[in-house]
Amino acid sequence: MAESLDPIMVRLVPLLGELEGEPQALPGGITNRNYRVRLGAGDYVIRVTSPDTAFLEIDRWAEYAAALSAGRLGVGPEVAAFLAGEESLVTRFIPGRPISPEEMRDPDTLAAVAHAVRTVHDGPPIPGTFSPYRVVEAYARTAAARGVPVPRDFSPANQVAAEIEVALQGGEHLPVPCHNDLLNANFIHDGARVRIVDWEYAGMGDRYFDLGNLSINNDLREEDDQVLLERYFGEPCTDRRLSSLRLMRIMSDFREAMWGVVQIAVSPIEFDYAAYSARHFARLQESAADPRYPDWLRGATARP
Repeated sequence: MAESLDPIMVRLVPLLGELEGEPQALPGGITNRNYRVRLGAGDYVIRVTSPDTAFLEIDRWAEYAAALSAGRLGVGPEVAAFLAGEESLVTRFIPGRPISPEEMRDPDTLAAVAHAVRTVHDGPPIPGTFSPYRVVEAYARTAAARGVPVPRDFSPANQVAAEIEVALQGGEHLPVPCHNDLLNANFIHDGARVRIVDWEYAGMGDRYFDLGNLSINNDLREEDDQVLLERYFGEPCTDRRLSSLRLMRIMSDFREAMWGVVQIAVSPIEFDYAAYSARHFARLQESAADPRYPDWLRGATARP
């Protein structure tokens, strides 16, 4: 058995039953490690946290509450246990497979994804808050305190972020429960419905960060964004909504770029976080230099 699972299994066996077979490491994950285990008659996933994840602005109790809510809403796996101390979340294993970026462009798939995301946003409030504008600033402070130079790209990116923050205020930007990490691997389709996993960045925030994050993480084209918004809101896409999503695509890249910078300092996982950060800064700069960027700022502030 993986050594990191020993103290966790000591606590889980009395709760969920005897271990059957060996834990199976699941692929993916550049923050934590995940294992599939059979305990008693149940099939579960154990998330083993990496040390120092608090530096990534992760609140494990808020994650636990968000995962519980998602499970009750039917858009997340059922939570079986949360082990304080180890900060390990244990959920029911969901049969199915991640939705690939190519599949995400299918209108029917986008409709199912939009329904799942809207269900989260319409759900009851959850603990914690998430503001991409404050998160990137916190990441910059953490990186500097841990001896990692803040990239020169941070300052001009933060100026762009300030413009976006001014544009996206009130109305549909008021806080709702958000996931805030909508990578394609976090959507599991079992053939009947879509469920969302990995709630560690969840908090009350702007729904458009989720929509923009979903869009850019899955390489959606502008026409795909229009379909996403139409399915999400249940009515034709407007310029104001599309502009808001396009601006939050930029904030998603900014968060990812600075997340990579902090990971250089705190992560024990072998991964090229510097290259990861550079890629997201480069795409951010490309988006902010798009001749349509001023139009997005104006469009996002248009009256409904």
